[in-house]
Formats: sequence, structure tokens, C-alpha cells
Amino acid sequence: MEIFECLQKYDYEQLVICQDQTSGLKAVICIHDTTLGPALGGTRMWDYACEEDAIFDALRLARGMTYKNAAAGLNLGGGKTVIIGDSRTQKNEELFRAFGRYVQSLNGRYITAEDVGTTVQDMDWVHLETDFVTGVSSCGASGDPSPMTARGVWRGMKAAAMEAYGSDSLSGKTIAIQGLGHVGYYLAKHLHEEGAKLIVTDIHDDLIKRVIDEIGATAVRPEEIFGVKADIFAPCAMGAVVNDQTISQFKFQIIAGAANNVLKEEHHGDKLHELGILYAPDYVINCGGVINVADELDGYNYERALKKVEKVYDNVAKVLKIAKEFKIPTYIAADRMAEQRIERIGRIRSNYLS
Repeated sequence: MEIFECLQKYDYEQLVICQDQTSGLKAVICIHDTTLGPALGGTRMWDYACEEDAIFDALRLARGMTYKNAAAGLNLGGGKTVIIGDSRTQKNEELFRAFGRYVQSLNGRYITAEDVGTTVQDMDWVHLETDFVTGVSSCGASGDPSPMTARGVWRGMKAAAMEAYGSDSLSGKTIAIQGLGHVGYYLAKHLHEEGAKLIVTDIHDDLIKRVIDEIGATAVRPEEIFGVKADIFAPCAMGAVVNDQTISQFKFQIIAGAANNVLKEEHHGDKLHELGILYAPDYVINCGGVINVADELDGYNYERALKKVEKVYDNVAKVLKIAKEFKIPTYIAADRMAEQRIERIGRIRSNYLS
């Protein structure tokens, strides 16, 4: 991968490689765009196959956060961190405190939060070294953003159902959930309470067992989830799950989930459009968590944050309306909506420099 060629192609601002020998920290912080404000994006911990995969993921995720924050109406830019390591076996206080010092060194250009593989406890350790972190457990903070992410996905899924079926009720619909971590678990609860039928999978058996014991669902092996017969597919794990190998298996009418970068490449969004599969663009539907933690920046108020998250329904509906009006794939409609906001605000604001 040619790093500078990639940075120039999508106009990234900054890529920071972080390491600490004492704690074993190996991290990549990427700031994509700060036109709307400081870059806000979570910290993902994942056992990447190689360092290049980690850098590429950070780049994709950071750019996605720019679009997510813009589409959500937040005055924030986009950034992301990935930490290389097994989140179940390689965490320690020193690692996250060392990472926190790197965040502090950016002097407010980047604000971090929880993401896949990290928890409120991890953010608390980060917070010992920097104030540029959200989703911590201290008084006045928002804590775990997962419930709000799940609520936003549920609301956005209902907007997609309204477009596809003429009713936003999910009662009786069969929904396949891939990934039962924090967000997938809470989403499953929302859907169960509304009367949906669930087909679930995860790479961790204990997470599947929890959902089956508490909610009741049909479990399948991870590789089988793409071919099950269901009304809606909710990817809530890693990205790139809509690809050449999976599309041919789909029997879904709607794809609406919490995962980032669901489309492996843009032409896969075109293919969904051709097949008549309604895709709720990931960064529009899964922005509830970032809306929630962003509210901390104004002094966290749960009711205010909840009211903003409820608007995910309207945002998804707006994207679907644009797509229908201009006869374009929904991922293009979402990008258009986000880019128009960045362009408008960019005319009156320069880069956020702290």
C-alpha cells in the first residue's frame, strides 16, 4: 500500500503511528478531515493479520467518521484509532494510558471514544492521561455508547422497512443479526421486544448463548448467516461483509446494521441497487453512539441525546428519498448529503487547529 498516495486520494490530514515498548501498544491514529470541527472517532482493538491491514482499516474508518458526523449534523470531523492486539487477552492499564498520552499530544485535534474491542473501563484508563476522550464512567459522562448505537440502528431499520413495506413495524419480520457484541446484543433486545424473529451468529459462542438464553433466537454458524432466508440483514460485526462472495447468497430485502464500512467496495453498493436490495448506508444508520458521546462535549444530558438519536429515522428516510428521487444507489445519496454539509460549512470555517 502506498501510504501518501492513499492519503492524497481522499485528502487525509494526518496519520500517527504509536508504539510503547513497556505496555506493548501498537496503534494507528488517523485524522481524515476537521472542516466541521475536531475529529471524533472511537478506538478499535483488533488482532489484525498484519500492520498494513491495521493502517488500511484506520484510514477507511476515519473517512467513514467524517461522513458519519457530517450526516448526523454534528460539528465534528472524522478520525479513528485502531490498536493491534487481541482485546480479550492483551489489554492492560499501561497500554491505554500510553495511548491516552498520544491522544493528548494531538492537543484536541482528535477526540476518542469506545469502539469494537474496547470498553468504558478502557476509556477510563485513557482519561487518566487526557481529557480528549468521551464515553467514560465519571459523573456527567455518557458511559457505554452501545445502547444508543443500537437504538439508532433499530430506528433506522424501521425507516427502511417503511420504504420497503409501507409500514415501519418490524413485528413478524425475520431479521438476521451478524455479531452479538455490545451493539448487536442491544439491537436484538429491541427487535425481540417489537416481535421480530431473530436468526443470529457470532464468532464467540458465549455471546450467542447469552442471546438465546435471554431472548430466544435461531443460531447459525458465522459463514451461514449470509445465505439464510430473512427479511432484513443486520451486520453488526466487522466491515466489508457485502462483497463478491456474499452478495450471491443474499435472500434479504433490506440491509441495515451497525457495522462500519459494510460495502467492501463501492461497486457492491451498485450491485445491491441493481438487485433491488434496500441498503441503509452504514454511517447514517449507526451514528447513534457518536451522537451520544458527542453530547458530552456540551455537558451530557441523556434526554437531549436520546432525542437526537431518534432522528436517525428521519436521516435514513431522507437518504432513501434522495436515492429514489435521483435514481441512484443509497450509498451515493448518503455521500451526497454528507458532502453537501461539509462543503457548506467549509466555506465559512477553516481547519480546526485547536
